[in-house]
Amino acid sequence: MNYLNGIWLVVLGILAAPNLIISRKPEAKDIIEKIVPYQGWLGAVSAVYGLIQVIRFLSNMRWFDAAPVVFLTWIVSAVLTLALGLLLGIGVIKSFVSSTDAKAKMDELIAKLAAKQGTMGLLGIIVGIWIIVLRIIGPF
Repeated sequence: MNYLNGIWLVVLGILAAPNLIISRKPEAKDIIEKIVPYQGWLGAVSAVYGLIQVIRFLSNMRWFDAAPVVFLTWIVSAVLTLALGLLLGIGVIKSFVSSTDAKAKMDELIAKLAAKQGTMGLLGIIVGIWIIVLRIIGPF
């Protein structure tokens, strides 16, 4: 994990929960509107990156005892990146799939995740900020 992971997760969180952000900070609307056109591609790339991070985490489980806070942060950020990436990039991801069965299963998964989109967005912002703080103050 590095600063970029934290910043990326904060951006995904903001894109996933824009109404919550704008209601508290109306001046953020202009910034969010500039990012929204790229939301699909950011989401698709994030989904792939999140999947890679989950696989990397599972292959490095033996190091969990050495730094449990870092590893817990790693898996939470990887799962959030994957979930938010799927939510935000489903349109782009579906354009690469030709099977109607696969598209139907994607729609089912997104329907389950969409109910928690605002919560995951806020959690993404919090975890992203935590990663940045952890990189600033920690030896990792």
